[in-house]
Amino acid sequence: YVTLDSLGISVKGKIAIARYGHCWRGIKPKVAQEHGALGCIIYSDPSDDGYFQGEVYPKGAFKSEYGVQRGSVLDMVVYPGDPLTPGIGATKNAKRLDRKDAPTILKIPVLPISYHDAQPLLAALSGQIAPASWRGALPFTYHIGPGKAMVHLKMQFNWNQVPAYDVIGMIKGSEFPDEWVIRGNHHDAWVNGANDPISGQAAMDEEVIALGDLLKTGWKPKRTLVYCAWDGEEPGLIGSTEWVEDHAKELQQKAVIYINSDGNGRGFIGAEGSHALEGFMSEITNDVIDPQTKVSIAERVKALEIVNATGASLRKEIIDRKVKKLGALGSGSDYSPFLQHLGIPSLNLEFSGEDAGGEYHSIYDSYDNYSKFKDPDFSYGAALASTAGRAALRMADADVLPFDFRLLYKTISMYGTEVMEFANRIRVNTLDENSLIKANYYQLATDPTRPSKLPVAKPEVPFLDFSPLQNALAKLEKSTNSLSVRFDDQIKTGAGNEAFNKKLYTAEQQLLSVNGLPRRPWFKHTIYAPGFYTGYGVKTLPGIR
Repeated sequence: YVTLDSLGISVKGKIAIARYGHCWRGIKPKVAQEHGALGCIIYSDPSDDGYFQGEVYPKGAFKSEYGVQRGSVLDMVVYPGDPLTPGIGATKNAKRLDRKDAPTILKIPVLPISYHDAQPLLAALSGQIAPASWRGALPFTYHIGPGKAMVHLKMQFNWNQVPAYDVIGMIKGSEFPDEWVIRGNHHDAWVNGANDPISGQAAMDEEVIALGDLLKTGWKPKRTLVYCAWDGEEPGLIGSTEWVEDHAKELQQKAVIYINSDGNGRGFIGAEGSHALEGFMSEITNDVIDPQTKVSIAERVKALEIVNATGASLRKEIIDRKVKKLGALGSGSDYSPFLQHLGIPSLNLEFSGEDAGGEYHSIYDSYDNYSKFKDPDFSYGAALASTAGRAALRMADADVLPFDFRLLYKTISMYGTEVMEFANRIRVNTLDENSLIKANYYQLATDPTRPSKLPVAKPEVPFLDFSPLQNALAKLEKSTNSLSVRFDDQIKTGAGNEAFNKKLYTAEQQLLSVNGLPRRPWFKHTIYAPGFYTGYGVKTLPGIR
C-alpha cells in the first residue's frame, strides 16, 4: 500500500485483489479494509504453488488452475477463538458480544478464488506495469490498476451457532495426578484434510494406541497424560481456545507442558517452542531415527542447516552446536492459547521440506494426493508419533522436569540484541530516506518531467533507552545460573522434587504481562506473539518491537 500510495493509486471504494503469500491471508483483507476497500479477493498465483513449481495434480503435487485455498480471515492477531466471547469460554450461558461489535470479524467481504478465475480479473487491470516482485506466472503482463472492468462480489454468510466437539482423553498419573502433560492435534478440516490435520491426528492416535498397550502391561505414568483432539481450529483456533479459557485457572496450576502437532509431511523435523526445552528436545531428536537416511532426525536437520548456512562463521557455529535450536512460536495452530495467553510451556512438532505441493486448504488435500506425493509409506507419520510420544512420556515420568532456563536466557538475550540493532537501523534508514526525499524534491524543482506524487518525510526516530531491558537480562542471567546449580543438587538428592518441579513448570507464567500487549491484551506473553501485520509469523519481544 505504500507502493500504491507512491504511485497515486487508491483502493478506497474499490474491490482489492491480492495474491496469496508473504504474510498470513487474514492480513490482506485487514489492510485493504484499513485503506477503504469495499471488498477483497485473494487468489493463488501459479508462480507460488501451481504449474510454475511443478506438475499439477493429479500428475503432480501442485495446484491446478481450479484449486482454491480456503482459510479463516478472522483477525486472530487481536485474539483467537470465538469472536463473541473474548477471554472467556464460549459455554452455553456465556455473555456474548453483539456480532457487529466483535473486533476480530472484518467489516468487508472476502473471497478466495483460483488462478483460473483470477486470470480475467487481472487481465482487465490497466494502469502501470506491476513491480517485478508483484508479478506472477500467468501468461500476460501484470498491471496494478485500476481497470475498466466492473466486478460484482456477491456472497452469502451463515451465522448459525453450533457446538465444537473437543475430544479429551486422560490417563491419571500414579504419583502426581495434578500435574498434566497435554498433547493435542485438531481434527477438523476445510475439506478432505488428509494432510491438514489428519496426518498429524493419525500420528497422535498411534501414540494413544501405544499408551494403551503400555497400560496393559501394568505401567502407569507418574503424571497425568491428557490427549486432546480439537474441533474448530480452522475457523480460528476455536476448540482449543475456548477450552483453555474455560479451564484457565486449573491449567495454570496443573499444566506442565502442551505438545502440539498439526499437518505432517516428510523430510526434516521442525520443532518450535519454549526455549527452556531446547536441551530436552535435543535428547529426543538424537534418539529418533530418520526413516529415509537412517541417521537421527537431529543429524539430518543439522546437515540441512549446514548446507544452507550463509558464510563460514555461521557454518562453524552450527557444526559446533551441541543443543538443537527451537524456533519461536507465532500463531496458526492450537498452541497459541496455551503459550501466549496462559504462559504454559509449549512445543509444536512436524516433518516437512520434501512434501511441497499446492493442496493446502483445498479440495485436493485428499488421501489420494497425500499417499502419492506427501508421505507415501506413512513412515514420517510414525516418526512424528515417535518424537511427540517420547516428549510426552519423558515429561510424564521425569523425576526432575527437564527445563534449562540458561538456554532461555541466551535466546532472550539474542532477541534483546536484535531489537536494539533494529532500532538503530531504523534510525539510520530514516535519515537516509529523508535525505533521498530532499534530493527528489530538488529534482522535482529542476525537472518538470518528474511525477508530482512523492513520499512524505518520516518523523525522526527518537532515542530509545534500552537500559531497563539490559538490566533485566543481567538479572535473568544471574538467576538462571543459580537455578542450574539448584537443579543439579535436586537431581542428586531427590528431596522435595514435587514443589521444585511446580516452580519449574509455572516459571514461564512470570513472562506474562498482566495487561497484555499493546492493542491486543489477550496476548500476554512478553517474549512470543504473532505479528500484528504478519499473522502466523512470530514477533519476538513483541511489546518492545
